[in-house]
Amino acid sequence: MLSARAAAPLAPPKPHTIPNKRAIISRRKLSGELEALVAEHGVGDKLRPALIACLRRALADGREEVRKRFEAGGSGEDCVRENCYLADRLIGSLADFTVLHIFPTANPTSGEVFDISATGGYGRGELAPASDIDLLFLLPYKRTPRVEQVVEYMLYILWDLGLKVGHAVRSVDECIRQSKADVTIRTAILESRYLWGPGQLFADLRKRFDKDVVIGTGPEFVEAKLAERDNRHLKMGDSRYVLEPNLKDGKGGLRDLQTLFWIAKYLYRVEGVDELVGKKVLMPEEAQRFAKAQNFLWTARCHLHYLTGRLEDRMTFDVQTSIGARMGYTDHAGTKGVERFMKHYFLVAKDVGDLTRIFCAALEAESKRPPKFNLLRLATVARRKDVDGFVVDGERLNARDERQFKDKPIDMIRLFHTAQINDIDVHPNALRSITRSLTAIGPKLRADPEANRLFLDILTGMKDPEITLRRMNEAGVMARFIPDFGRVVAQMQYDMYHVFTVDEHTLFALGILHKIAAGELVDELPLSSEVIHKVVSKRALYVAVLLHDIAKGRGGDHSVLGARVAEKLCPRLGLTAEETETVAWLVRWHLAMSHTAFKRDLEDEKTVRDFVALVQSPERLRLLLVLTVADIRAVGPQRWNNWKAALLRELYNRSEEVMSGGMTVEGRGRRIQAAQAALRDELTDFDEAAYEHHKTLGYPAYWLAFDAETLAHHARILRGAERDKRELTVDTRIDRNRAVTEVTIYASDHHGLFSRLAGAFAASGADIVDARIFTMTNGMALDVFSVQDAGAGGAFESGDKLAKLSVMIERVLSGQLKPLQELATRKTSHASRTRVFHVPPRVLIDNAASTTHTVIEVNGRDRPGLLYDLTRALSNLTLQISSAKISTFGEKAIDVFYVKDVFGLKVTHEGKLAKIRERLLHALADPSGEAPPPAPVKRARTKAAEEEEPA
Repeated sequence: MLSARAAAPLAPPKPHTIPNKRAIISRRKLSGELEALVAEHGVGDKLRPALIACLRRALADGREEVRKRFEAGGSGEDCVRENCYLADRLIGSLADFTVLHIFPTANPTSGEVFDISATGGYGRGELAPASDIDLLFLLPYKRTPRVEQVVEYMLYILWDLGLKVGHAVRSVDECIRQSKADVTIRTAILESRYLWGPGQLFADLRKRFDKDVVIGTGPEFVEAKLAERDNRHLKMGDSRYVLEPNLKDGKGGLRDLQTLFWIAKYLYRVEGVDELVGKKVLMPEEAQRFAKAQNFLWTARCHLHYLTGRLEDRMTFDVQTSIGARMGYTDHAGTKGVERFMKHYFLVAKDVGDLTRIFCAALEAESKRPPKFNLLRLATVARRKDVDGFVVDGERLNARDERQFKDKPIDMIRLFHTAQINDIDVHPNALRSITRSLTAIGPKLRADPEANRLFLDILTGMKDPEITLRRMNEAGVMARFIPDFGRVVAQMQYDMYHVFTVDEHTLFALGILHKIAAGELVDELPLSSEVIHKVVSKRALYVAVLLHDIAKGRGGDHSVLGARVAEKLCPRLGLTAEETETVAWLVRWHLAMSHTAFKRDLEDEKTVRDFVALVQSPERLRLLLVLTVADIRAVGPQRWNNWKAALLRELYNRSEEVMSGGMTVEGRGRRIQAAQAALRDELTDFDEAAYEHHKTLGYPAYWLAFDAETLAHHARILRGAERDKRELTVDTRIDRNRAVTEVTIYASDHHGLFSRLAGAFAASGADIVDARIFTMTNGMALDVFSVQDAGAGGAFESGDKLAKLSVMIERVLSGQLKPLQELATRKTSHASRTRVFHVPPRVLIDNAASTTHTVIEVNGRDRPGLLYDLTRALSNLTLQISSAKISTFGEKAIDVFYVKDVFGLKVTHEGKLAKIRERLLHALADPSGEAPPPAPVKRARTKAAEEEEPA
């Protein structure tokens, strides 16, 4: 096994050209000012305040100059180097001043001589505007009183200047000993840089570090750093496509590039990545990609520090627009500037992943990192040197030669197909060769029936398509083979609901679909896991999942535009006319089932009948259910819950019943009788007279709205209230299957009751996710709310919160508490990261969606108390709210109300409808009066933006 190169002394880092350095800081001028302070104040107590003021002024002036250059169009690389230069000169001047004037000695002993070196990012010569400064005070052997005094004095001055300084005081022996034991310290020494002092100690450290630590430990260091990287990725979500990425520690961020630099420096004794070209580790174009990626990330990070005024690495929504504008990304072609900026970021993060893979392949080729073997897979292919025209190289599939893919482009598709069939990895060198051959994928290959057959087999075969398609996407093959898919690669969705980019979301959805088909999600998704085995058009289902979001970002309805893409693409892939029609229909209506389940009253027969009229067949119903479930689950963590599952299941079952002829008028009567008979079986503690009395209390719609167990629960609530003559009953029970708390309120019905209850819930910190509102024949209201914790999500279940909720409802209904006043005292402004989203307020009134009610859909930006404001507006218009569907998608609230006028009829008068729109739009307006932030001032494109932005 080879180890790191043996120990030639490292050459000093190549100087980075900084124009007009003295405009940043002049060491000669600063030294003169410090000398003048000594002449004026001596070295007593009066000197320290004057010294700090002088250094603070020099630091502020230097920072201002660096920032001015950067904001005038400078690159991130320039900015971090200039900040580093400023810190170097300031610390060097302070060190000179301290040893010459504060603790002078004519002839220091060998024990009083020390060096100062920079470590961490500062050691690499990279210092972001708000980053820490790490210093190593290097001693010959043990500490002496004078050295301790000098170090302490310098550190306190630096801290008083507001600098974040980390430090270590060690001898050369201690550095070597601790480097052997701790990879973190070893890394710090590896990238240390001489800063101040005679320099002999630092030279000794570097020489001994190479000889005593580095030699023979290359593979160990590589494995440690890559394991450290993998653990960091897991903590950060293990995806480079999260919509609020961490520029430093996220997957594809600066730390990944730094890891490559550490490994390169440790193994190849280089001072820059460009030197790896001469050592045949990277090709010139790959080293150039490294430099471009690093500069882009540094530029974005420097803007982030300047915008926030602090050490901040997470690029949250509230700063993305500003950073994109500062880097020159503007709106055009129906795409927001921030979306173009983030797309470029994700492509850069992908480049970082490509470079990591290439570099690791080079290490394995030189045996600097042992490949990871899977003995089970190895046993099946070890005897075969050739697999379908490819060679097995170290358990992975590789090209026969460098020209294979250029001479025979179909092999780029066949490679992934073969790897999937044989359950074998693709060799990084093959991926590298594909990257250089992508231009060979053109119209001829796209029209090749065999190439399309191979791709369709990858997508719809027995093996999980997610892994293979993800590899194809990373290699750039997906974008070239299906150009429409290439348009959504790294395409972000600028909202707080979607967690991943469009391509990443699509690949996740395909993986979930495969798990459903394989029976791996039976416990979580029982209905979909059952239904998928009844599906006949499985190929159409997989293709529909691939294409369902393919037209996002084109400026129109992506469902309509996507259906057109499907009509053209499916025949090319080899689907029949029938399958093509099915795919196009699924893409066109892939949101229909969730829209109906989450925004319409499923107790209204017309809702179900309209949905069935759209779907038409049981096969389409099954296809749409599975597609909907996979789509929602792939949006991101916590976007799927039991509540959504219950609504989709209810819609599916009711639709199936209609298709089988079960929802006729006679059928409805039979279902009511069946519900009441099931209730009678549950009410074993009711005699016949009590049961018959309870039957008279509910109107027909009530009996079909709940299962028998819930109806029995209500019956006992009503009996107890009548027996005790209670005017108000509040009952809560936790439904963990739906991740909600069901709050049942039985009270005297009166106008505005729902609005006041909504205010009580809002003031208690509860979000209403569904409401079923009934007026009983005795004039009492039986309202059933499903609520979740507004802060933590999930069921609203802690004992103190439930008790507080009951008290709040009682006080609001008794008039002791006004919800509007309570919300005004409690309401805090949304975090700035949500304020950047502008959701256009919209009010849609539909008199055709229900036979008995006017359906009002309201869209706007969510905020605490919004539902109360909306329902109060409806109550003030003398409208009766019969039921409500409450949904929140990230920052967007979509609430649907089924209402009647004061006479119990639909609202049809145009003047009244106009007034409803006007009042609801007013309620949607943010009472804080804060408008969404204006777009930042546009400026010239920066170097980082110009270098590699996609068309």
